[in-house]
Amino acid sequence: MLTGGLLAGRASAQTAVPAGTQYQLIGAYDLAKLNHIFGDELQDFLKSSPLPDEFKGRFPAARYPVRLYKVTYASVVPEWNNFPTVASGLVAIPQTGQSEMPLVSYQHGTVFNGNEVPSRPDQSMETRIMIARFAAQGYVVIGADYFGRGDSTLPDSYLVKGSAQQGTYDMLAAANAVLKSLGITTNHQFLSGWSEGGWETMAFLERLEEDGVPVTAAAVASAPVDLSLTVSRWLNNPQAIDAVFLPGVLAIEVEAYERYHEVPGFDAFAIRPAYLTDARDLYAGKIDYSTFYARTPHTLKDFTRPEFRATVASGRGAYWRTLDADQVYRWRQVTPLRTWYGGADEVTPYAIAMLPEETQALLGGATTKAIDAGPKADHRAIFVRAVLDQKPWFDSFLTK
Repeated sequence: MLTGGLLAGRASAQTAVPAGTQYQLIGAYDLAKLNHIFGDELQDFLKSSPLPDEFKGRFPAARYPVRLYKVTYASVVPEWNNFPTVASGLVAIPQTGQSEMPLVSYQHGTVFNGNEVPSRPDQSMETRIMIARFAAQGYVVIGADYFGRGDSTLPDSYLVKGSAQQGTYDMLAAANAVLKSLGITTNHQFLSGWSEGGWETMAFLERLEEDGVPVTAAAVASAPVDLSLTVSRWLNNPQAIDAVFLPGVLAIEVEAYERYHEVPGFDAFAIRPAYLTDARDLYAGKIDYSTFYARTPHTLKDFTRPEFRATVASGRGAYWRTLDADQVYRWRQVTPLRTWYGGADEVTPYAIAMLPEETQALLGGATTKAIDAGPKADHRAIFVRAVLDQKPWFDSFLTK
């Protein structure tokens, strides 16, 4: 029996299923490991938060051990005329003894290291939280690594909408093929995501609704659903609360825009010359984030060129138009949605977090509710509060 985490040398051989998908058992989490996640590991995750002890003892004990499978699957890059590629992700299956279970597709947040992704759960605390909260209670949990992360050899597709939608859509198909191979069916499909993953979740939901694929409910935490407004606020109306890692976020976003939309030299227009090499090296994985942080300023005003900020402020140019087109909330949704925000969020402004609720009320769309995680809730505390709340809300649909 595999216990206690990802055990070196104990993984299975890969199994092939149709449509270019392969999967491999990479380990398992036993009950002790799962309970440890909501003990010392959660405390470490929240040690820099204004609410380090807010969630101590609030998560239930694990009910089921969980088997962990890495999946590789075929996909295409829409921005490059459907260039074929291979991506990776995770399928986590609770050992319930049942052949039918609900499924949650989790979209992860921003990472600067390409290995801090679902298919490497021991390197991704947010993924472990989802496994302990959902898989350990009887839900299949899946998660795409995204293009340029995990096993992917592409450049990072950070906040590139077409690739975000395609990668998550094909991951779901791959996961369903894996589950079928293992004799498991799903009776409900839920979506969840945090930060970048909140945006990815909404982009994924838009694609699924366009194709008529039913989603029981969706939930996002600190989701920057309107990229044009979010980036403009960061650049042109900075606040004392803003995260010191925003230059790193903008660096990988600008580099991804340049490569996926094929705009050579755009990074040189956006980023001050003294920091351009560091931005490119962070994006390429040649330096880690701590090195980037030590070499660059911690405000976007000092990191970016004034000409770049001016074009974003004016709402003109191809970059702005692309960001505006990459919004993920301005359609009449049919899927119930809940969003979480907090008063100390250093990344996603309150006004951005409220847009889905206000837009669906305006359009007469599906019931959408914004939930306040509290005045002291920062980016990480909002995520943990959202995960705590999502499980009973998702459960309420299982008997309908």
